[in-house]
Amino acid sequence: MNYFLREQDRFLITTNPKFLDCEAVFGFLAQTSWWSDLTPDSLDRAVRNSLCFSLLEENRQIGIARVITDYVTYAYLCDVYIIELRRRQGLGSWLVRSVLEHPDVKSLKRVALLTHDAQPFYLGLDFQFATYPNNYMEHLTK
Repeated sequence: MNYFLREQDRFLITTNPKFLDCEAVFGFLAQTSWWSDLTPDSLDRAVRNSLCFSLLEENRQIGIARVITDYVTYAYLCDVYIIELRRRQGLGSWLVRSVLEHPDVKSLKRVALLTHDAQPFYLGLDFQFATYPNNYMEHLTK
């Protein structure tokens, strides 16, 4: 199987699951507000059912972006995270651009995301607010 791979200096982005350190990912996602009910089991299930992009620095997990998709029309970008020490160095932009360049993602009609505080970051990566926000609906189960 061919896995997506991007290299830049001592950093690597890959979709190869053998490079995904779930323990490290759990450690930083457990600190976020959006994963309040995170357990190792729920993370494992989420990772197995997603296209995951690991950001590594010399084989150490320092970031992740997870894509939930049908591989035909739609993808939901979530759990984009860079460790604090490596933020504001362009790695987050590189990670998201790499996701959008992935052959299975770039052919889709739409890549959506939700963010509470990173709108300027995503606007800078050509995301935009929903054209028809009144058409967007959701069913909250919790």
